Amino acid sequence: MLSTGDLAPDFTLPRDGGGTVTLTGQRPAKVVVYFYPKDDTSGCTLEALDFTAQAAAFAAAGATVIGISKDSVKAHDKFVAKHGLGVILGSDEGTTTCEEYGVWVEKNMYGRTYMGIERATFLIDATGRIARIWPKVKVKGHVEDVLAAVQAL
Repeated sequence: MLSTGDLAPDFTLPRDGGGTVTLTGQRPAKVVVYFYPKDDTSGCTLEALDFTAQAAAFAAAGATVIGISKDSVKAHDKFVAKHGLGVILGSDEGTTTCEEYGVWVEKNMYGRTYMGIERATFLIDATGRIARIWPKVKVKGHVEDVLAAVQAL
């Protein structure tokens, strides 16, 4: 399990629009990495729209926002186009990055157990260390809380 102060695991993932996104490639910017379960579902759409609405404020605070799910790049491209999203979306189809960040977990719904992504956000400072972790995120008001933490860093 990762903790505040730990070096954030680096990743290189295919991203929406083609190409790749690499955590270390964002330095010296602060990076907000948020993990979400699935493109185009209600909570995930709301979270992506909230991050998009605050994209200029995150940029002004010197931060890059990266959303990561297990969805394919093709699904990400459709998600971005449908909702006019303005954040980077990384595709972790193999769940390696999700596992390294501890968000690939056993879930339970209606008595059925399965593996999935637990919604979580990590704020990574300019040196690549984890400055703050939000586990088991509730979407409402979350982006504002993250933005305040980025601005205070």
